Amino acid sequence: MVQKLKRFVPKAVRWRLRRAYEYPAETDWYWKVFSPGNDRTAYLIGLFGTGRLYINDLVMQHTGRRAKYFRDTIRLHQRPTSMIYSGHATIRYVSRHQALPSVTQVILEAVRSRIADLIFIYRHPLDSLLSNWVYWRTFLHDNYGVCISQVYKKTYDFCADLDEHFSEFKAFADGDSNFFAAAPGPPFLSFREFIEETELYLQSATVALRFEDFMTDPAAEFAKIVEVMSVDPDLSRVPLLRPLSKPFRYLAAEKEVPRFKTFTDGLDAETKRRIERFGYTL
Repeated sequence: MVQKLKRFVPKAVRWRLRRAYEYPAETDWYWKVFSPGNDRTAYLIGLFGTGRLYINDLVMQHTGRRAKYFRDTIRLHQRPTSMIYSGHATIRYVSRHQALPSVTQVILEAVRSRIADLIFIYRHPLDSLLSNWVYWRTFLHDNYGVCISQVYKKTYDFCADLDEHFSEFKAFADGDSNFFAAAPGPPFLSFREFIEETELYLQSATVALRFEDFMTDPAAEFAKIVEVMSVDPDLSRVPLLRPLSKPFRYLAAEKEVPRFKTFTDGLDAETKRRIERFGYTL
């Protein structure tokens, strides 16, 4: 198709069109020329530390032709498209490295108008809290965030570090601005705000998926994504893998770090009730 445009389009523009045609994942120029489809736009949303990247991989590998519409970013549309957007976003609180509530409200309105679907991924909030603490402390120290398994070879090493730097962890959980003093900018969610944001998403999502359920039966959970997107799954190239993350790591932390157990026991009653409504125990 690009070849047919040679006689009518300047060379510089032809290069951009060819680049977009051959590498649609790296540019939105592709959609300036070709139709973005007319399915309901799909948004894969997760708060920080909830397994969204794993879901991204499943969608890119197993949704057949629609996978070409995937973008690891958030864009807004006023009509249905086949685009699949993935990202972090909040509903009520402004949060560092997460799309603003004003953006999320437009997505939620599109969902209510049935021109988009919202697939929300969540995880046990205490596991997310520990994961986020490790990510942000390494990001602030090294300008590169990593997950727990990339930093610690053994759970014992992680727990020892948590115990040694517990005051730092507590400041992060409380949303203390001093935690980010080395990198000024918007705050990150406190643990209480993180819980509240999760509850708001569970009330609004087209479908909500627990990250831990993919560890038990990834096929059954992925089928829920397939149903929402109305696609034929492509399972021929690679198997449907389980997440590499360990489930319920917070239990080991409670056992090995008494101050962390005191922290979880001391959560206010409403926070505990919300966590239980998410389907988790403490």
